[in-house]
Amino acid sequence: MRNPIYKSRPVAPNPARYGGQRYNDFIALSEAFSNCYRIATPEGCVQVNAGMGMEAPVIDANLSEYFAQPVHSLVLTQGHVDHVGGVQYFRDRNPGMRVIAGDKNAEHQAYDARLSAFRAKRSAFAFADKFAEIFAYYSERGLTDFPAQDVPTPDLLVSGRELFELGGIKFEVIAVAGAETNDSLILWLPQHKICFTGNLFGCPFGHFPNLVTIRGDRYRDPLLVAQAVDAVRALAPEVILYGHHGPVEGAALIREELGALHAAIHFVHDATVAGMNAGKTVYELMSSITLPAEFEVGQGYGKVSWGVRAIWEYYAGWFHHTSTTELYAVPRASVAADIVELAGAQALIERASAKLAEGDSVQALHLLDIVREAAQSTNGVHAKNVEQDRLQSEYRALAMKAHEALLADANNFWLGAWLKSQIKQLSKND
Repeated sequence: MRNPIYKSRPVAPNPARYGGQRYNDFIALSEAFSNCYRIATPEGCVQVNAGMGMEAPVIDANLSEYFAQPVHSLVLTQGHVDHVGGVQYFRDRNPGMRVIAGDKNAEHQAYDARLSAFRAKRSAFAFADKFAEIFAYYSERGLTDFPAQDVPTPDLLVSGRELFELGGIKFEVIAVAGAETNDSLILWLPQHKICFTGNLFGCPFGHFPNLVTIRGDRYRDPLLVAQAVDAVRALAPEVILYGHHGPVEGAALIREELGALHAAIHFVHDATVAGMNAGKTVYELMSSITLPAEFEVGQGYGKVSWGVRAIWEYYAGWFHHTSTTELYAVPRASVAADIVELAGAQALIERASAKLAEGDSVQALHLLDIVREAAQSTNGVHAKNVEQDRLQSEYRALAMKAHEALLADANNFWLGAWLKSQIKQLSKND
């Protein structure tokens, strides 16, 4: 009976710390926001990914502890900032180093740069504390002069397969658009049956992919993600060195896990499409589509319900045909003050409290959001002085309880980070 691998592997990504790991006699690993690997040959090294600029000195120290010979080629498995930011640091230390990337790398880096300010703000709830902690960690160890975050220009762009040999080891660089970016590459060592996949299927191995991120990103084609799973499965690897955390070992285990992931993606896709054609709403589908036990994968990074909504909107767009108001630039919040004036903030808070007591935390938050939006509205009718303070205190206490109740069931990195950030924000107002 299958015991899904996600149950035994960590989920959350973490920045580079000092201390690398030797995988075998010619491969070393430095864990980072995205793993970096160094493959040693008698004629130099091949490195996989460069980390963020701030991480590069730590990654280099970790990998050089095992293999200090020059880096001949640096393979970027995708264009995200945690893969490419340290490229210039490694170029400076390895004159003549060749940088290899997917042929859509420039487009992806331009897309990332275009929204860098937007995405930095939208990601802060999940990563601000990690950055504060790691900068303190680096400072304690004397690292305060950090390399700038690079936006590199690769030397070789791969659209299909690129084969080369170095020091007796054969390397195949294969372009495979995947779950996180459209410029993904995998590095395959055919003699050793080892595949470096980066984050081809998403951040943690064995989990349902994020078909759109709550930090804000482009929708990802579910069928393209499934094709990426198939591309790796066709290689029949005996080892996958993934973009996060430790290796995945064993041909049978890898075949089983990739088979389950491929089936899970197709199941959710097909069930969503069937529901759309049957006239089901996105919310009906989000609440009803669940994975069969034989396709069980983790939901610690992506979630099936989020995948359902991403697929629905990837195909159908933002207009859900539920209200004419969707077509206008007038949000529901614009009438929150009217609702509060008619129903009374106290009545809404009391009903939210009853919903919470019944175990419906999300409906409680819907009601509390109306109270919050009314208070934020310049047209809102506000209670005054002591009464206003009392209502706000009741609102915050209930909102915190609702978020805490949801957090207790949130076995997901992104959802958990969001709920914790909201609890923290609500507690600051006390």
